Amino acid sequence: MFFNGGMDREHMRKALAQNPNMLRTLLGLSFTLIFMLSYAVYANTIDTAYYTYTTDASVSEQSSDSGLAFDRVYDEAASTTTWSANVTIDRNNLTWVNVSAEDLAPGATLTVFDAAGLWTHSLLGIEDARDFSCADDCRLNETTTLEETDGVAVYKGLAVTEPGARSNGTVVAESQGEADDMAAAIVSNRHGSAVLRVTIVEPGNRSTTPALSIEMVNEALSNVQPFDVDVASEFVWALTAVFACFSIVLLPAFAIYAVSRRKERANEAKLAQAEALDDTSTTSTASEEVEENEAS
Repeated sequence: MFFNGGMDREHMRKALAQNPNMLRTLLGLSFTLIFMLSYAVYANTIDTAYYTYTTDASVSEQSSDSGLAFDRVYDEAASTTTWSANVTIDRNNLTWVNVSAEDLAPGATLTVFDAAGLWTHSLLGIEDARDFSCADDCRLNETTTLEETDGVAVYKGLAVTEPGARSNGTVVAESQGEADDMAAAIVSNRHGSAVLRVTIVEPGNRSTTPALSIEMVNEALSNVQPFDVDVASEFVWALTAVFACFSIVLLPAFAIYAVSRRKERANEAKLAQAEALDDTSTTSTASEEVEENEAS
């Protein structure tokens, strides 16, 4: 950046060696620029149009243990027992609908019906799922049927796929009022169906009621506030970053200056030694000439 071949290096070395004030000037300009740029980074960080909002999730649960009523129908011709239950949905800001059935007979199925449809996928709700995004991969289904595995069937559905509607989020706004309206628009929704129907079909004539649990999650906007940072730590980080950049640029110049000064001092020492030897030699020669003249 600073040098263009050997000539530029030599010119820089001579300039720094002949003008020590240049080093102080470079240092002064460097620290001034470092401080100004650090403040610019810091000011740009804290002066933001970002607002963060939080939501409060309320969970309601209905289960066979808490008195959820089943309708039982035995189909003698098909030799199957059907258990069905209707569950009322809180439609305001509904996000998750989770249905879990246990103690199922081998070959049993769990069917969840919602007239407005729920977004579902086999990987939904799995924490370590890879290459999965419900916004891209989930499908809106009115009816979903799952087969039991080891006597258990679990259904997970979403009323909305927007992540900001079911968790904390961020909006970009010009004012607090605009941020409040934007956050409310993201979180607020009203599900189109008020009833969820759950059906379990088991082979044979079953008299033992399956263990069924239905969990629904509703979100409510809690707080909207400007995004803020730790002022002191952000300024320190900005100062460190800019200082590191300038160090990378300026250290070569300072290193050349130090080397040139060291060489200059060595040359001065050699010159002084040579002058001392020359003075000694001149004095010896003059003494010999005087002695010769006196002898003659």
